Amino acid sequence: MKLLTFYKDGKPRPAVSTDKGVLDISGSYPTMIEAIERNEGLSEFLDFALEENSDYFLDTGSLKYGPAINCMEKIICVGLNYQKHADESNMPALEYPILFSKYKNALSGHGEKVAIPREATQVDYEAELAIVIGKEAKGVSEEDALDHVFGYACSNDLSERTFQMRSGQWLLGKSLDGFCPLGPYIVTKDEIEDPDRLGIRCSVNGVRRQESNTGDMIFNCRQIISYASRYMTLKPGDVILTGTPEGVAMGYEADKPWLEAGDEVTVEIEGLGRLSTKMTME
Repeated sequence: MKLLTFYKDGKPRPAVSTDKGVLDISGSYPTMIEAIERNEGLSEFLDFALEENSDYFLDTGSLKYGPAINCMEKIICVGLNYQKHADESNMPALEYPILFSKYKNALSGHGEKVAIPREATQVDYEAELAIVIGKEAKGVSEEDALDHVFGYACSNDLSERTFQMRSGQWLLGKSLDGFCPLGPYIVTKDEIEDPDRLGIRCSVNGVRRQESNTGDMIFNCRQIISYASRYMTLKPGDVILTGTPEGVAMGYEADKPWLEAGDEVTVEIEGLGRLSTKMTME
């Protein structure tokens, strides 16, 4: 199942992408969190809705996507989780996952424009697999970790490197407005056989910049969830960005291809669709 949010009357509403089209489910599931928490009845509801409520299909031509989910408690990010990316960043091998956060102001949806701040000079792209938590997790084992997942999505950990490196804290360069594109939808875990074996890539203006596989992650999905849950309770709707492979602009030795106004960045992950973002100037 593929769940998404769309803007209706200025507010994000949940919908489901089906073979027949995109179905508005907000009458029964007002928020994405409710769809996640009431997941067991969602398939049955969808079967009924597809037969009885065709009037609730949306016009995809005018559909404006929101972030795949925007009502979570936490956005947790993993830094330097692909060895080749750590190498291009001149960082040592990791013993433990590097965790940092983004905030809700950073969220943006598929096809949305994201403004580059006026002071920014080094805006970078980072294709990442996002995990969406479906069931509360506290101190879970690696063996049981994926039982707490609702689904997966494409994400882009947009970063402003000069802001990021001003101090030992990365937050300023990571949580600028719109700097966490997420979408176009959440694919429920039953449709993804192995999240640690997915092709992942990023293109800028149609030119491939990143090409890898989530199998190259230093810490896999099970390990990340288990590790984070040892120290904080993961709640339904929480999002974990699992790190980016090599090929970011920062990793180029010369003529670093920083993002500029007018650039279109597309993240694509096997089975999870394509997430596009148009950069503009603030």
